[in-house]
Amino acid sequence: MTFDLTPEQDQLRDAVRALGRRYGHGYFVEKAKAGEHTTELWAEAGRLGYLGVNIPTEYGGGGGGITELAIVCEELAAAGCPLLLLVVSPAIAATVLNRHGTEEQRKRHLPGLADGSQKIVFAITEPEAGSNFHRLGTVARRDGDDWVLNGRKCYISGVDEAGHVLVVARTEDSGTGKLKPALFLVPTDAVGLTRSKLDMEIVSPENQFLLYLDDVRVPADALLGESLDAGLPALFAGLNPERITVAAMGAGTGRYAIERASEYTATRKVWGGRSIGSHQGVSHPLAHAAVQVELARLMIQKAATLYDAGRDLEAGVSGNMAKYAAGEAAALAVDTAVQVLGGAGMTTEYGVATLLGAVRAGRIAPVSREMILNFVAQHVLGQDKSY
Repeated sequence: MTFDLTPEQDQLRDAVRALGRRYGHGYFVEKAKAGEHTTELWAEAGRLGYLGVNIPTEYGGGGGGITELAIVCEELAAAGCPLLLLVVSPAIAATVLNRHGTEEQRKRHLPGLADGSQKIVFAITEPEAGSNFHRLGTVARRDGDDWVLNGRKCYISGVDEAGHVLVVARTEDSGTGKLKPALFLVPTDAVGLTRSKLDMEIVSPENQFLLYLDDVRVPADALLGESLDAGLPALFAGLNPERITVAAMGAGTGRYAIERASEYTATRKVWGGRSIGSHQGVSHPLAHAAVQVELARLMIQKAATLYDAGRDLEAGVSGNMAKYAAGEAAALAVDTAVQVLGGAGMTTEYGVATLLGAVRAGRIAPVSREMILNFVAQHVLGQDKSY
């Protein structure tokens, strides 16, 4: 067992860290508050190869795995730039396409995902279904050689930045008559696809949308994979990378908050000549948060290693645990940073309160802490299903 990164992974971490710090949290917040996107950072990360580290070399990627992409997610977040679309486009969409798309679909989309010139977002969540994807109401039916999609989606990230949406719908099995999931690559300018921006209490340059699909017609090759049988495996293929990279982003955010707070408390002097960080009432909460972040990082490393080794079932357990641990640790770290900075913690200048909404959302999405506890209770502890 080793906890060391390879020399190549170390170089990647250092390079991404340097890129993130050149932009920094001030850039991130400025873009968010102006209603703009982090276009420059995304483009440079793509040009340098960081967005495609997990994409095979034959499609223009770096040939690495989710371990490498998790490094990118964590280090950009640790620089104050937690980019949610890293999770959506390179982690979910690229993984699903690479593992279950047709060769034509891979050739058409993966090179653009690798260099950042293309973004594909993911649409599964629905207003009525929530965490229960078995109740999805979006339906796709055959009409000649085409597919026609109808339904609604909510909390879909980055639709305004993407060329395609990977839509999870349900199709009728001709043999059984039962509905089963299938994934469709739908252009964001498709006729019948409309969107409505959701106002969120999160400081982020990436927007959330409601999507409406009203008789959206797409050609046969919009169906992901060779047949309808690819639907369920493709859907699950994106879940572990999603959890691992979201966790990495949370761990990076926690590191950022602790670093900002530690710099402040080590130099801030109020009572006499000693820094406020010399008081255990200040230093112990920060130390506790640092421990929780480091524990989450270890679970992220384990989950990514298992996933890249092809051990999907084990990676599912570790990925869920990593997501839970990182969500809790990030929320704790940011809240603690605000508290020890006092009034300064609530200012935009000190750059920690701007993350409160995002880390709180990290305990809810893309899977809630309660659903992770359900998963662990059932699949690790052998308990009966409670819902």
